[in-house]
Amino acid sequence: MISSSPMRRGRRLVRLSVAVVVTGGLAAAGVVMSTGSATAQADTLGAAAAQSGRYFGAAIAPNFLGEADYASTLNTEFNSVVAENAMKWDATEPNQGQFSFSGGDAIVAHAQSQGMSVRGHTLVWHAQQPGWVQGLTGDSLRQAMVDHITGVASHYAGQIYSWDVVNEAFEEDGSRRQSNLQQQMGDGWIEEAFRAADAADPDARLCYNDYNLDGVNAKSDGVYAMVEDFLARGVPIDCVGIQTHLSQDSDLSTYQENLQRFSDLGVDVEITELDVGGSGSAQADVYRTVTESCVAVARCTGITTWGITDKYSWRGQDTPLLFDANYQKKEAYTAVLEALNAAGGASGERDDQPDAAAYDQMARRESVPVPGLV
Repeated sequence: MISSSPMRRGRRLVRLSVAVVVTGGLAAAGVVMSTGSATAQADTLGAAAAQSGRYFGAAIAPNFLGEADYASTLNTEFNSVVAENAMKWDATEPNQGQFSFSGGDAIVAHAQSQGMSVRGHTLVWHAQQPGWVQGLTGDSLRQAMVDHITGVASHYAGQIYSWDVVNEAFEEDGSRRQSNLQQQMGDGWIEEAFRAADAADPDARLCYNDYNLDGVNAKSDGVYAMVEDFLARGVPIDCVGIQTHLSQDSDLSTYQENLQRFSDLGVDVEITELDVGGSGSAQADVYRTVTESCVAVARCTGITTWGITDKYSWRGQDTPLLFDANYQKKEAYTAVLEALNAAGGASGERDDQPDAAAYDQMARRESVPVPGLV
């Protein structure tokens, strides 16, 4: 018997409100509309993405916001942010039951001052756990996980567009990673995490996030099976985060196909940690392919690069981002901007009206029909 729950209208209203924010700022962000056939050319990434109802974001660190070039590039080019580290378990609950939100709060405050949406990253991960978590077992670990999710998600309730509820819980062969979470709590821990997040913030969209989901492969098959199972049983999951850490020679032959198959299940897909090691036209071609793949899939809601500038990238030696260490735009930047503008407000525009199968899925999950969105 498939469980049902009250319709989570709030979560869908958050999604709609984000679209209103990003589209409302098009003129201010430098979008030039032409008469006749509806075409538009934007001169920033965020404005170009907003034309088709998407966001273009960056992972940021609060300690860099005081750097003029960093803040200026962020504010000009992006309409979404995610905390690189400031919302992870070790940062937000260094001691059990004692929460610290200063870094995350600074990011949220900056985003709100600029009219940006915020992604939350991440509520539960096997890495960057505070030391006190490592010694917990069984029900003690389970309760600590639920308490942590409740404390963090409720603190930011109503301010987060989508949460990476669980991060990197699968191995390359599609099996569950044998982390302390898996070993101590068994297969049910991911479901428990999503249900706790849903209870703490019913308005945020809830994502599973992982790397090497960049095509149809054993790992993405394993995640696909989990999402399919969750949807069938009414577990609250709304999106899958495709990290997309690439090199300029990455194989993207099934990248769009993989985005589409998750979308066809009835969940959104988000490109959450994009960076591409390389340079010049080879790097630009990969960025272009990823962007074109997203805008070709109606339920690909947006793209986030894992950082702004090579200067502070975790892969700095690979020069993987759209702005170099001096904040100069690369060839890859132009490729992304062109791909976003090509989608514009016409053929690339997102259709937030789910298809019949998705309506059926949501109706089974939420017990009542889901109204369409703009």
